[in-house]
Amino acid sequence: MIDLAACFGDNLARHRKRADLSQEELSHLASLHRTEISQLERGLRLCRIDTLIKLTCSLEVSADDLLAGINWSPGDYRPGGFVERDEG
Repeated sequence: MIDLAACFGDNLARHRKRADLSQEELSHLASLHRTEISQLERGLRLCRIDTLIKLTCSLEVSADDLLAGINWSPGDYRPGGFVERDEG
């Protein structure tokens, strides 16, 4: 199983370095705290959607670039697994 936060963090760090930005420079561009950038890159924190948008715009990359290698598949669904209760 992929560690989603770690994979995202690796992608973020790679694109930040390609842009030749420090964590502090990126934090200013994205209006985020430098410690948040650090926590995201180390996989200690999950990225919220608004943060993802700020990062993609600041790094001039797509969300696909920062989400590369992150895949998810739905759980196993079995019809009839839930029973509707009569509340009458």
